[in-house]
Amino acid sequence: MEHKALSIRPFIGATDFEVSRTFYRDLGFQEVVLSPAMSLFKSGDYGFYLQNAFNKDWVDNTMVFLEVENVQIFWDDLVQLDLPAKYKNVCLTPIRVDHWGRECFVHDPSGILWHFGEFFTK
Repeated sequence: MEHKALSIRPFIGATDFEVSRTFYRDLGFQEVVLSPAMSLFKSGDYGFYLQNAFNKDWVDNTMVFLEVENVQIFWDDLVQLDLPAKYKNVCLTPIRVDHWGRECFVHDPSGILWHFGEFFTK
């Protein structure tokens, strides 16, 4: 089957929807409120849905990878936000180099693991 995808938008949950909404706005995403229980968070043409829903097994096993142009600049900006001081459970992990590229990590307030990375080749 062939198809032309126009976007891909994962759904993620939150232990505290309002805290997570603020966290993602602080992280630089633009929020589009879709309903009292769901928002679309966008960065350019890409986005994800944040839901006012929580299932521990689901959230504990959710990871999202966002490719950035320059992971070092992203990391430097991320550190300046001081998110762990503002949000309980937020954890930053510095840049790691692997055979395919470089990435840093952020656990959001609910425990969602974000990978922010760049590839050596495309």
